[in-house]
This record gives sequence, structure tokens and C-alpha cells, in this order.
Amino acid sequence: MAGIHAAGGAVAVVSGGFHELLDPIAAQLELDAHRANRLEIVEGRLTGRTSGAIIDADAKRDALLEWAHQFDVPLKRTVAIGDGANDLAMMQTAALSIAFDAKPVVRDATHLSVPDRDLSSVLAVLGLS
Repeated sequence: MAGIHAAGGAVAVVSGGFHELLDPIAAQLELDAHRANRLEIVEGRLTGRTSGAIIDADAKRDALLEWAHQFDVPLKRTVAIGDGANDLAMMQTAALSIAFDAKPVVRDATHLSVPDRDLSSVLAVLGLS
């Protein structure tokens, strides 16, 4: 995150997971934006349902478009990193797509693949290392 921020970039995460898990990580990593599903809580108890919009493939693509506009990043300068099939619409919309420790279907559909669980290698791809 520091490398991207130092170069004047923005980092955002859109997840099919849950805000309740992502929020503290987003704060720790100093993400510029993040979005995930919300667990429904009624009278202090989880219901087993979600509340609000569901983060699916279309929502991930829409988030990329929204954040590119919000942070004044031309679409031709966007990068999407993902690991699953629900990331493909977002990755096809971005100028550069990077499969990160991804399933074969994602690796086959993206520009680049990073097989290891180390995002610092992406800095070299972006010319920031």
C-alpha cells in the first residue's frame, strides 16, 4: 500500500466477503476505499442473512468504475487484482488485470499472474519497486 500511495495512486478493495472482517483490515492497511457484503444483525444477533447490496461480479466491476471516477484515475490507468471467477468482470474492465494466487480460470483470462501470496511483486510490474 505504501508503494502505491507514494506514487500518488489509490488502493481500494471490493470483496465478496463481509465488512465485519474487512473493515479492521482496511483501517490497518490505510485503504482509500473498500466495500463488502454486510451481515444482518437483529437484536444483537447474526441472522445468517446479509443486508444491503450483494457484492457479486457486477458489483465489483461497478466499484472499479466508481472509484476510478472518484479518485480521478483514467480507466486506462486502472489495475484490478483478483483470484476468483467473480473478479473477472472487474478485471476485464481494468486496463491491467493481475491474477493473484488465482484459480486456473482466472489465470487464463488475465494479463499477468502472480503465483505467490506476496503483493509486493506487483510493485515491480507497475514500475514502482
